[in-house]
Amino acid sequence: MEVVGTPSPELLKKISSEHARKYIESLPYMPQQDLEEMFRGANPLAVDLLKRMLVLDCDGRVAAAEALSHPYFSQYHDPDDEPEAEPYDETLESKERTLEEWKELTFQEMNSFKPQSSKKEGLQIEH
Repeated sequence: MEVVGTPSPELLKKISSEHARKYIESLPYMPQQDLEEMFRGANPLAVDLLKRMLVLDCDGRVAAAEALSHPYFSQYHDPDDEPEAEPYDETLESKERTLEEWKELTFQEMNSFKPQSSKKEGLQIEH
């Protein structure tokens, strides 16, 4: 927030976690920084893209597909080779849970993790 500034009251209302909201409200006011000043001498297109990406409110932030088509990336942009992913399902993360519930979910996730096996024969992992 030292760069993007303190969120507006409207944005704070969008935060579903009361704990997160209270924490942000407890912080001192921070003004939004002038990115042109912060990155003086940088490519103006890069600064413009940063401005569009460094927006706290996801409704106002540039989407990945839009960012890839930004003029800053024009030399790399190939719409035929830029597949779009499905939108991320935030259902699990946005649900209010106790600390113990989060610990249990994290533990379950860690236990369900199966590392990819190495394709190299004889590769030994030291413990």
